[in-house]
Amino acid sequence: MQLKQLPRDFELARPVLQTIEQAGYEAYFVGGSVRDTILGKSIHDVDIATSAYPDEIKHLFKRTVDTGIEHGTVMILDHGTGYETTTFRSESTYTDFRRPDHVTFVRSLAEDLKRRDFTINALAMRENGEVIDLFDGLTDLKNHHIRAVGDPQERFHEDALRMMRAVRFASQLDFDIVPATEAAMTDHAALLAKIAVERTQVELLKLLMGQTPQRGLTVMLATQLWRYCPDFTHQEAALTRLAQRLTHGVSSEVTAWALLSLSFGLDHAQTTTFLKHWKTSNQVITDVQAVVAAARVLQTQDLTAWQLYQCGRDRLLLANEVAVILGAPDRATALTQAAEALPIHQKREVALTGKDLMQAGIQPGPQLGQLLATLERQVVTGQVANQPAALLTQALALANSK
Repeated sequence: MQLKQLPRDFELARPVLQTIEQAGYEAYFVGGSVRDTILGKSIHDVDIATSAYPDEIKHLFKRTVDTGIEHGTVMILDHGTGYETTTFRSESTYTDFRRPDHVTFVRSLAEDLKRRDFTINALAMRENGEVIDLFDGLTDLKNHHIRAVGDPQERFHEDALRMMRAVRFASQLDFDIVPATEAAMTDHAALLAKIAVERTQVELLKLLMGQTPQRGLTVMLATQLWRYCPDFTHQEAALTRLAQRLTHGVSSEVTAWALLSLSFGLDHAQTTTFLKHWKTSNQVITDVQAVVAAARVLQTQDLTAWQLYQCGRDRLLLANEVAVILGAPDRATALTQAAEALPIHQKREVALTGKDLMQAGIQPGPQLGQLLATLERQVVTGQVANQPAALLTQALALANSK
């Protein structure tokens, strides 16, 4: 196969490959960018594989960065763009089930491609668009199949994360995993527990945000991969129900975690623990807690003004998305209108400050903070107008009543 019209990112990178080839070495575009171009999808990263060794690449180009020199990877900087360029290599044993103990640089493209995970990712392309397919990956692309390169038992024993990549690709591409590859995943599922949770997290999120997460979750259940994900141990029934509901991908990381938290029936404290086990950021935890609280209400009723305010405009639609997936009516338009109609949207919009209260004679301390919090809530719920005079009168009344 030869692609006649290459995406702009490839066209811009062609001079890099040409420079390497003119020096007497081989160079190819490899990986997901080749796969996605053939599928007619947009590409994000352009990766290059070459027979040139790292020192040889560094001799050919003025500006390079050693991004992974121990594994043969050098970043070539060309006109403001970085191209990760990796020497063809063979790999040793994988005692940690993730990284090879050491790599050996080779001059053979075939040796390099046979170490890759799936046939659809083992495609190489010359700078002129000619596709090199040594493992029948084009046929698997045509048939929408995910198949391990060579012996699937070996591929998953080498790198257990490949099993999560398989279910992620099933979701992202809407492909089937062929029986032999799926059987090997079942045989090696327990090895997923040896993978750093941060790496598993990336694949799980991509699965849930893929076009058919139902496919990925169904295979996770069938192969028992789910058992080796943090805090999934007792959630088979919830995951099964979720797989039936998730006919399309969620829109964001926050939505994904909120959906899992609600599906698993976690309370506030359990949600925090769950997310920490998955190594999410503190900001994600804060956002997920707000979305979960709002989505839980939306499953049965509308949000009050205060609940709308607490969730915040940016997270309301995520909460609605989660609630709809779990069977609630779609309230997106009404929620947007209700949020826009709130008197204020942030605490700093309250037309009275702590300084104003102190000037009116209220002493600094816990009471002042409590007064400001009460005024904030009363403004949101319409009990007092957001005007300095009205707020000060209300504050003094509240202070004198205590």
